[in-house]
Amino acid sequence: MLTTEQIKFAKDFLHPLKQRFFFWKKLPMALLGKVRQVVLTEEKSVAVVPFNRRNKNPFRSMYFAVQSMAAELSTAAAALLAMRRFSYPIALIIVKTEAHFYKKAKSKLTFLCTDYPEYINGLETLVQPGDTVQVTAKAVGCDEEGNEVATFYFTWAFKRKA
Repeated sequence: MLTTEQIKFAKDFLHPLKQRFFFWKKLPMALLGKVRQVVLTEEKSVAVVPFNRRNKNPFRSMYFAVQSMAAELSTAAAALLAMRRFSYPIALIIVKTEAHFYKKAKSKLTFLCTDYPEYINGLETLVQPGDTVQVTAKAVGCDEEGNEVATFYFTWAFKRKA
């Protein structure tokens, strides 16, 4: 069950203007690539990225870096939502990335992350200030026909601050 703070965070994060402002301030390349977070719940975190001339490579498919941005956003949004459940400050950073590509991305992509429970389980182990934990989250990218195009794994390191 989400807390009141988590519900407010998710609502604010999904608000189109607030999301654009956040990207402008913190993730300007996501703004340029038109990456969007569209769902943020306990069950799933979904980010989408359109296929357009800005993110197309010379091989007429989407740049892997643009795909990575959307995949990372889907896992990061779930991590940020999980962090809001705890009253103490927590720092996070990516420590490892792995990607598998299965076919050319030639349409809008949707990245799905369902690892919110793993984040909660990991964050619950942060008992004392200075404690750290790593959680690996998976983002599956599908095209408009529902075909799996890529799978990304992001290992996030969390540290409980004083």
